[in-house]
Amino acid sequence: MQVTRRQFFKICAAGVGSSSLVALGFAPGEALAEVREFKLARASETRSTCPYCSVACGLLVYGVGDKAKNAKTSIIHIEGDPDNPVNRGTLCPKGAGLLDFVHSESRLRFPEYRAAGSNEWQRISWDDAFTRIAKHMKADRDANFVAKNDKGETVNRWLTAGMLASSAASNETGMISAKFVRSLGIVSVDTQARI
Repeated sequence: MQVTRRQFFKICAAGVGSSSLVALGFAPGEALAEVREFKLARASETRSTCPYCSVACGLLVYGVGDKAKNAKTSIIHIEGDPDNPVNRGTLCPKGAGLLDFVHSESRLRFPEYRAAGSNEWQRISWDDAFTRIAKHMKADRDANFVAKNDKGETVNRWLTAGMLASSAASNETGMISAKFVRSLGIVSVDTQARI
């Protein structure tokens, strides 16, 4: 059998390549024999909305946990919701990186308070945070509430406060938020999301 120089190099390259793959563990027999479990098989699926911008893309969030009382579920995968009419399963780079955001070490998980004139933040409880917010809202509303205008007409306005609802809120949640703040007399109300 006559082998040209080009054929010789092809034969040698194929032999070295296949033996290298087997040495690195890429044996097709072993790879085909291995049965791996689909990573989302045991996960629970939750529909959500991306928190970043006003587009309000739909998300599917997958978590693993035994759902026992006081047990924390670990989020293992986030993807676009193909049934959502806004994004139809696609996500921008920020939305695609949400899993890193969820597991970030620098993510703020508890309320913090910075006293006037201080440059340090101190951690407070959720009850203390809600109490402080309620006290500040009450004080501002009492000081700036307008019951009647110059003509004597009842207007019940609170003009020194406003509200921007979350971008992760749907129209229904935004409507409930708007009804709540309008019952306080707040006029400046908007929701960032447009779904």
